This record gives sequence, structure tokens and C-alpha cells, in this order.
Amino acid sequence: MEEIHPRDASPVRLAFRTGYLGDRFFGSQVQADARTVEGDFLAACIRMELFSTPRDGRFQAAGRTDRGVNARAQVFSFSTPYPERAIAALNWQLPHDIWVTGYAPVASSFNPRREAVSRTYRYYFSEPDLDVQGMDRASRLFEGLHDFSLFARVEGKDPERTVSSSRVFVEHGYCVFEVTACSFLWHMVRNMASALLLVGTCAQSEDCIRSRLEGDTNSRISPAAPEGLVLWDVSYGFPFLPLTVDTRTREHFVNRRLYHRRMSLMLDAVWNDGESLK
Repeated sequence: MEEIHPRDASPVRLAFRTGYLGDRFFGSQVQADARTVEGDFLAACIRMELFSTPRDGRFQAAGRTDRGVNARAQVFSFSTPYPERAIAALNWQLPHDIWVTGYAPVASSFNPRREAVSRTYRYYFSEPDLDVQGMDRASRLFEGLHDFSLFARVEGKDPERTVSSSRVFVEHGYCVFEVTACSFLWHMVRNMASALLLVGTCAQSEDCIRSRLEGDTNSRISPAAPEGLVLWDVSYGFPFLPLTVDTRTREHFVNRRLYHRRMSLMLDAVWNDGESLK
């Protein structure tokens, strides 16, 4: 069935809530000679003839994620004369490690980066036997307005950020750090997670976090591994209408989970057997 909007109709601007697994991408932003999330997303849109170039579609993202970082709710926005086609078929054109879970018609001037009300990240720790209560208590130190110079790569930007919520909890057997702010600095969340891990393993006290926030130390920390980080949510104050994730992506999730379960069992077996050979 032909779309209602012909090619010469005024473009309609849409926002798509997008998830992806970051381990096989070189980050989210387009790079000339590397696979990226935006590169694959744009290729699908152009293949569907939603627009001819990113500039033509006024493509924009809520933010960027580094290599290996995952997303549950990144937001991509573009303008197209074929909104029905985009809504109905985009999930079927995307690779199995990128998917859209919702969409929203937005104003023609909508910019997903500038108009975000808040961003929420989660970091999933794989380390066992962490002091979750101590980590949660330490995480509250991040709340409010602070200078995060010692928790980020500032690169000339204002180092002050206001964190509205910060907590650590257990979900499905994993220790999770969740933090919300309007915006974050580069590597800020991964450095915060790294500092909390030091508290959770009793390598440092929460006073070390306080000292870094107050600038009483020059001690820097290395960012936590990217694969534990998830861009969990970007809020705009309006709802996204749900979209169905295609069966290929669902099957990919099942296969990936089985693969990692087998790998975990194999590594345990090889390691334990190797120990017995000593």
C-alpha cells in the first residue's frame, strides 16, 4: 500500500527510541572505516529511501556512546516524507543488534540532544561479593551539583554537573549502579562506577569519593570496562508509542545468551581443571 505522504510532501520529523548491543560496534558516532551504530542506522534509512543523506534527513542523536557501550533507550531523530514506512518497517531493515522500541512524532525543530530533560545510565558489575550497601551509601555523594573534573575527561567543557539521582542496588543477582542527570561528561559514568567498585571491594572508603569531588586529591582513576555500561533512558517529558521488535532480534538475543552461558561454563571448567594439574 502506497504511503499517504508523496515525495514532495513536507517531511515529518520522528524520534525513535533505539537499543543496541555495543560489543561489535566502534562506538555510536559515524566513522569512515569502522562499523558504528549510527552508520548502520543511517544505512537502513537510506536503503528504505526515507532520506537521501543524513543532512537531507536532518539526522540527530541524543548523545554518543563509546566503543563497547550498550543502549536500551538511545534516541535518534530524523525528518522524512515517508513516516508510515519508517514506523512500519525500520525494525526489519536494521541489523539484529540494533532495534527500535518506540517512536514519537515531534516538532520540526526537535533536537534530541539539546531537548533531553534527563539521561539515565546503568552500570552492571560482574564482580562477586560486593558491599552493595556501602556502594549505595557512597553513590549518594554524587547527588547534587559537583565539579567532576577528577571523574571525567573534561576537554575544555564546564566540569560541573548536577546529578539528580544516584543509587546502587541488586537486580537479577547483579549489582547495578544507576545515575541520572541532564548531561554527563566523557567517561564520567564509567569513572564513577570504577570509584564505587573500589568501595565495594573495600579497596577504598567512600571518603576517597568525597575527596575527589571536593578537589582535595589529584588521584585519578581508570574508567570501568565499557561493556558494563548501558544508556538506560533519555527523557523528554513526552511518551513514545511502542513498536514491536522483530523476531530476528529476539532470536539473536536468545542465541547470544546461550553462547555466553556456554562460554562461562567452559571457562570455569578449563580454569578449574587447569588448577587441578598444578
